[in-house]
Amino acid sequence: MKRLIFISLAVGLAVSTPLAQQSQNPSPMVEHTRPHPRLPEVAPEGQREPLELGTLFVPKGTKKKATLFLHFHGNPLIPEIAAARAGKVAVISFQLGSGSGVYGRPFTADPQLFPRIVAEAAAKSHLEFERIILTSWSAGYGAVRAILRVPDHYTRVDRVMLIDGMHASYVGDAPATGPDLESLLVPEDLSIFATFARDAIDGKKRMIVTHSEIYPGTYASTTETTDWLVSTLGLKLKAVLKWGPMGTQQLSEAKSGKFQLIGYAGNSAPDHVDQLQSLPEYFKWLK
Repeated sequence: MKRLIFISLAVGLAVSTPLAQQSQNPSPMVEHTRPHPRLPEVAPEGQREPLELGTLFVPKGTKKKATLFLHFHGNPLIPEIAAARAGKVAVISFQLGSGSGVYGRPFTADPQLFPRIVAEAAAKSHLEFERIILTSWSAGYGAVRAILRVPDHYTRVDRVMLIDGMHASYVGDAPATGPDLESLLVPEDLSIFATFARDAIDGKKRMIVTHSEIYPGTYASTTETTDWLVSTLGLKLKAVLKWGPMGTQQLSEAKSGKFQLIGYAGNSAPDHVDQLQSLPEYFKWLK
C-alpha cells in the first residue's frame, strides 16, 4: 500500500514505511509571508559521469585529492553548485523518486553498492577522496540511514547532514490522541542517527540536522524526530530568532561538540524547498 501525501508529489517530502491510510491535510503549496529566493539555474563547469547509481560531478579545476559528498534527493544542480563553491569537492547526486523507501532499498538490498559507487567515482574522476560526506534533503534520509547501518560504511563516513528530512513511524502507526498528546516514535527508525550524533558530540564525527515546522500527520515530523534526538542525547534546545540562508528564519538550536541542530520557521512547501536551496551555505558549515 502506498502512502503518499499531496506535498510528497509536489516537492518530495519524505515517506517512510507503508502505514494504514489515514486522513491528511496537506501542507500549503504557496506562502507569501516572506520572499523565497532561488539559486540561479546555471550549471557549473566540470566533469559529469553517470555511475551505477547517481551522477558524479567534478568541478572544473579539481585535481588529485578532494572531498566526496553523496547527496540524496532534490534538483542535482543544487549539490553541484555547493561542490563548485566549496572547492576541492566532488559530488554524486541521486534523484530516485518520491519516498524514503526508494532511497533506502537499493543500499539495504545490496550493502556493497555504496563502496562500489565510491570506487567507480574515484576511477572515473582520477581523484583520491580524502573524506566522504553524506547529505540529504527530505526523503533522501532513507539512503543515509541504510548506508550508516553497515558498520564498515559508518566508519568510512566522516560527516552527515540531514536537511529537513529525518522521519520515523509512530508506534501504533498513528500520532498520540491521549491527554498528554506525546506521540511515541519507533526508535529503530532513528537509532543510527543518534549513534552518529553521539560520535559528533565526542568529536569523532561531524553532524548537522535541520528541520521545519511541517506536520505530515501520518508519520513523525522533523520537529518530532529532532525533539526525540535532543532528548535522547540529553541536550538542551535553545530558542533563537535570527535570519538564516535564503531568507529562512531560525527559531531554535542545539549544539554540543561537532553536533548541531537547527530549527527553522515554516510549514509550507516553499519553506521546505528553502532548506534544499540553502545546501551550498549549509555545506560550508559542514566542511
